[in-house]
Formats: sequence, C-alpha cells, structure tokens
Amino acid sequence: MEFLRKLSSRPTPKEVAKDRLKLILIHDRGDLPHETLEKIRMEILEVLSKYIEIDSEDVEIAVSKTENVEGNNPALVANIPIKNIK
Repeated sequence: MEFLRKLSSRPTPKEVAKDRLKLILIHDRGDLPHETLEKIRMEILEVLSKYIEIDSEDVEIAVSKTENVEGNNPALVANIPIKNIK
C-alpha cells in the first residue's frame, strides 16, 4: 500500500507539513545572529592558528544556502588566507 502511495503525484498532507517544517528549520538555522557568527569566526581562527599562520584581516566567514537532494540547507563558508604552515 505504501508503494502505491509513493507512485501518486500528489503528496500527502503529512508530507507537505514535513516539507514546510524543514523549510522553516532551514530558514531559522541559516539566519545566525552577527554575534554568533563572530564567535564562530574567532574560535575557528584560534584553532587554526595552532597549526598555520593566518592573515586574520582577510578572513571571510559567512552562512549561505546550498542546494542538494533534500533541498536548500545552510552551509558555513570560509575563505581563510594562509600565510605559512607551522
């Protein structure tokens, strides 16, 4: 019976609600407050500086949306220029 339901072109109300909830969660998770993003940036730089010399002035860290099979998901994107490896 489940197999036949999946063949139908119309999603069930349960599937629609689940998809809507996923979109809401993705939106909420993707909108990080500036303070939180700055804390993440500082912690990443702190850990990386143990192993490499970083040009901290040119570091770019942002949250963006990426598309995959499941839909749009937030992703942390970082551009961290390396001066030297310790």
